[in-house]
Amino acid sequence: MLIIRTVQKMQAYSKEMRRKGKRTGFVPTMGALHEGHLSLIRRARKDNDLVVVSIFVNPCQFGPREDFKKYPRNFKHDASLCKNERVDCIFYPAVQEMYPGNYKTFISVEGLSDALCGKSRPGHFRGVATVVAKLFNIIQPDNAYFGQKDAQQSVIIKKMAADLNMPVSIKVIPTVRDKDGLALSSRNRYLSVREKQDAKVLSQALKLARLLVDGGQRSAQRVAERMKQLIQKKKSLKIEYISLVDADNLVPLTRISGSCIIALAAKVGKTRLIDNLIIRGVS
Repeated sequence: MLIIRTVQKMQAYSKEMRRKGKRTGFVPTMGALHEGHLSLIRRARKDNDLVVVSIFVNPCQFGPREDFKKYPRNFKHDASLCKNERVDCIFYPAVQEMYPGNYKTFISVEGLSDALCGKSRPGHFRGVATVVAKLFNIIQPDNAYFGQKDAQQSVIIKKMAADLNMPVSIKVIPTVRDKDGLALSSRNRYLSVREKQDAKVLSQALKLARLLVDGGQRSAQRVAERMKQLIQKKKSLKIEYISLVDADNLVPLTRISGSCIIALAAKVGKTRLIDNLIIRGVS
């Protein structure tokens, strides 16, 4: 398994692999790898000749009061997991390598970036779109893999790739959960035992939403209200939003139809968690 730290060497490696006709699958990460990341890597391994994983904690997607400095970093552990999954190459650049001192260019996907999490995290998706575009340009993958847990991110990356004619296929892989239903996240390690127990109410609220929709409920407001009532039973949780939006354009729905993302964000103690459910084919 190669570990490449510079853009120039990564581009040279990618160019050589394309010359040899290798089909490349790419998994962008910020490290602190868990089973959710590994599910993306395994899918990439299944679909492609070559698997590249990036590990880069991107400062441009963190707000001034967010957890950039304390975000979990353990490259040795991450590299060991990648090696076990037969990853061919890890791209592991420094911040200065990705954003040299004269860096001036950013990408903003209008409209989509301001919804849901974008309301409380201004500039977050500008940072996400920028770094993913840079990684696509550096690695030139055929396929790129993202987790459904970050549903808004996936919608934004798909739109960016389509609008900018990027020759990469975006694959969105189902959310991986623990035995209690909590969506796996690198930030889950911030939770105390009690907070982790309380946090499982988030997935329970999504299950309730599915039951309501399957039972014929079509009012987005009523579904959100029932979810809110359930979550508020846990005093350690503070709801940031519960929103039902169109799965393609993230426009809020009043009546549930077609394909819908039921998304939520909440603080559990000091830790912000997100989760979602996609319901398709609703008439």
